[in-house]
Amino acid sequence: MSEEIRCYEYVNRPYAEVSEALTSDALGVFERATHTAVSRAKELVTTLHVSVAGFDIGKDVVIRVRNVDRNASPPGHMGPVATALELEWHADTSAALFPTMRATLMIYPLAPGETQLDLRGAYDPPGGVFGTVADRMLGRRVAEASVHRFLEDVARRLSAELERSR
Repeated sequence: MSEEIRCYEYVNRPYAEVSEALTSDALGVFERATHTAVSRAKELVTTLHVSVAGFDIGKDVVIRVRNVDRNASPPGHMGPVATALELEWHADTSAALFPTMRATLMIYPLAPGETQLDLRGAYDPPGGVFGTVADRMLGRRVAEASVHRFLEDVARRLSAELERSR
């Protein structure tokens, strides 16, 4: 059974800059944001992190950009333009023990100098019935925290890189 996750972050830069940075080099931005990786054509290995009981836990994942839509419809009442990146990731090793994630990263303007990153996705907990029980006990919180941290890291990296390029 798929579990849904949604998180969002803001980048204090104009939409056109943020959209261009992510559509032209999403995997590079993800790599630099997480400080690890080996780039490949259309996918990368990076580490997602989460803090649990004061310990930083990370797992290498393979991220693929499956599609880029520069003319996506923004969610709800947001402005007339949006960009959507369809993403997929899974554990680099022992993939059967970790969830697989499918998500859409929506990029849209909130104001002339502010852009929202809105990640909506679903993951499949591993391990059948046992995995579903484990997911309800702890797995979902770990998945949500690691996805949120990933998006925070991406927003922070974009802000820094786009500020330097001015």
